[in-house]
Amino acid sequence: MLVRGPQVMQGYWHAPEETKNALRDGWLHTGDIAYVEEDGYTYIVDRKKEMIKYHGFGVAPAEIEALLLEHPAIIDTAVIGVPDDEAGELIKGIVVQRPGTTVTEEEILTFANGKLAGYKRIHFIEFINAIPKTASGKILRRELAAREKERKQN
Repeated sequence: MLVRGPQVMQGYWHAPEETKNALRDGWLHTGDIAYVEEDGYTYIVDRKKEMIKYHGFGVAPAEIEALLLEHPAIIDTAVIGVPDDEAGELIKGIVVQRPGTTVTEEEILTFANGKLAGYKRIHFIEFINAIPKTASGKILRRELAAREKERKQN
């Protein structure tokens, strides 16, 4: 998504390189992936930095998270890319199970992958107690990715 106008910032405080990357030819490059429907409404899908690269395809984590939340046994979720030599990244779903329910990784994969295009297929599911989030509720994918990287090194 690109925006411009008198309301757009003039730059980042004491960060000329970041300003140069974000402001080009009068346009602010927001880093958001968005689309405009025929009715004129704009929808922000995800952040460009958070896109998962699978065999050259870009996959928006938010789309897969929304699908996982449709499963009755899942109360919260996050999706990250896991490095892979052949594919670039494989898709991993991290889920919080709804109290009082029982579900397996295989059941979740069958549920979700039956509704996804092949390149959006989830390869792994991990169960955790809570998804790390900011105070405003945004998923801290960086923390999840760092934890994944640390796990691979050990």
